[in-house]
Amino acid sequence: MQLSVIILNYNVRYFLEQCVLSVQNALEGIDGEIIVVDNNSSDDSCEMMKQRFSNVQLIENKENSGFPKGNNMGVAAAKGEYICILNPDTVVAEDTFTKVLDFARKQSDLGIVGCKLIDGTGNFLPESKRGIPTPWVAFTKIIGLYKIFPKSTLFNKYYAQNLMENQTGKVDILVGAFMVMKRELYLGVGGFDEDCFMYSDDIDLSYMVLQKGKTNYYFHETTVIHYKGESTVKDGTYMQRFREAMQFFYRKHFGASLLFDWFMRVGTWFFALAKKNKTAANIKPEEYFLFSSDENLKQKLKKQFQKKLHCLTNVDENVLFSHEISKVRQSELILDNAHFSFRQIISFFEKNKNQGFTFKIIPKNASFIIGSNSSNDRGEIILIE
Repeated sequence: MQLSVIILNYNVRYFLEQCVLSVQNALEGIDGEIIVVDNNSSDDSCEMMKQRFSNVQLIENKENSGFPKGNNMGVAAAKGEYICILNPDTVVAEDTFTKVLDFARKQSDLGIVGCKLIDGTGNFLPESKRGIPTPWVAFTKIIGLYKIFPKSTLFNKYYAQNLMENQTGKVDILVGAFMVMKRELYLGVGGFDEDCFMYSDDIDLSYMVLQKGKTNYYFHETTVIHYKGESTVKDGTYMQRFREAMQFFYRKHFGASLLFDWFMRVGTWFFALAKKNKTAANIKPEEYFLFSSDENLKQKLKKQFQKKLHCLTNVDENVLFSHEISKVRQSELILDNAHFSFRQIISFFEKNKNQGFTFKIIPKNASFIIGSNSSNDRGEIILIE
């Protein structure tokens, strides 16, 4: 078997449904499997999986065992030569795995391959590629020196800014939302460290792979949506766990450091305040534009949204922005996955980001609209009545 995709889920039923659908599409033509590990969700994630994706292997935990242990369980059940660690709040393109595997096979020193991640607004997520968070690197991140001097090798290592977002190359650290590597290598380094509950586990795994003499790569030729704010609520508990996780990583590999501990205490407080202030305002769209050829869907949503819904029959991605739409700000553009491929939708998000619009998706054969207007907030689910 070529590839095993491991998806660890906890209470994100609708995002999981869309994610698994996109992965199924991306595995067509590949000898692969999907393994969903559920960490004792209280929503109907498992029931949805059994009803819609009965052919997918589902591991139902009786407790929330954390990110490292849950993924290790999934990899233990995997049969693929390669594995992909994938967050449930992601959407992959139909050609994502084909492209990544083709790239991986060409590398003689392969460690982990990550890819270009964007949020639900189409904006690049800089954590797609990172450097090792030494005290100095953490300091440049905390006080924002990486923003002031993005080209300086002294200040730009946190987000590996020596590489542009559209430039493939070697990096130190990759994000656990999307990681592809050989299963043998994953097992060889011991997988995710189960002593770390979450948040530094991907940093730790990336670093252990580097210690094996392997090379990690950021691969820009495929883009994956990572809603980000959906899988973890950014509350006080999150910030405390993040600080503890970073301290865990540094102590494990570099020893105790009072300076690093101080940086993390100050930094987590600062980011908690910054994220609170950046929370997106809950502004309802003035107009909705549905791109679909499904007449039944159009009638349903017209009834649900009433006069605010406009339906367009021309869904060519090159002419989506008609003169009619360009006049309306605070518009939400809803793309029907039954008509658009996920690759087209991802491309559309990237091309039309920061234009004053929000984006949502109706996954194929689903009864809901899904998306996120900010990487700092939980996503939005609208049930189709």
